[in-house]
Amino acid sequence: MDTAHVTYLGGLRTEATHIRSGRTIQTDAPPDNQGLGEAFSPSDLLATSLASCMMTIMGIAARDKGIPLNGLKARVIKHMTPAPRRVERVEVHLELAGEGLGDREKAILENAARTCPVARSLREDLVQDIHFNYV
Repeated sequence: MDTAHVTYLGGLRTEATHIRSGRTIQTDAPPDNQGLGEAFSPSDLLATSLASCMMTIMGIAARDKGIPLNGLKARVIKHMTPAPRRVERVEVHLELAGEGLGDREKAILENAARTCPVARSLREDLVQDIHFNYV
């Protein structure tokens, strides 16, 4: 079964439709690559999908192990190379409530994040700079 259908809208923009849900997202080329930057760029989605995947797998681990997962959010910073253009490093700063989390629970959550499917699918030379902040 198809995952998504993507249409080029012109002007360096695309629209992707998720087949199962029918929801859509648009992309726009960034200003540093001839676009307007009015939506996520495709490489923004790549970087953001890493954080989203990490959080999803952390949620599964937390649910399965009875670990509280409160206030989880992420800040993502994408670093590009000048030429040839590619993502060379993604910083993901994960923040969550640390109350009630011991070293064992933190290790479970951090391992879940670092071994999510997107993290495992990215090129080995793409630096995944992951930070956990327990507040």
